[in-house]
Amino acid sequence: QVQLVESGGGLVQAGGSLRLSCAASGRTLSSYAMGWFRQAPEKERDFVAAISWSGRNTYYADSVKGRFTIFRDYVKNTVYLEMKSLKPEDTAVYYCATGNIAVPRESEYDYWGQGTQVTVSS
Repeated sequence: QVQLVESGGGLVQAGGSLRLSCAASGRTLSSYAMGWFRQAPEKERDFVAAISWSGRNTYYADSVKGRFTIFRDYVKNTVYLEMKSLKPEDTAVYYCATGNIAVPRESEYDYWGQGTQVTVSS
């Protein structure tokens, strides 16, 4: 049974930083791509960032490029999302997911975490 557990969300002022973590059990993440998505209230879930199984390739939504960084720790079997210069529009529930290929499409990810809330106040 694969489980992904996100943590690190919270309330932060605009301009602040947060680091989200996604810890996995039941699957060795080093063999899989990982992605972060987010869903704001009354909006569809959107792609945020993805990283290939090797860690050599990363992809970002235009809205977060230059502010967010996705990286992975193979020893801890964990993927992180470092978020800086946060804006109120970054407020959302953030989900991590694992799949075979690092792409912006939800359908390519087969396991998802339960989400962690990020709230950015103005």
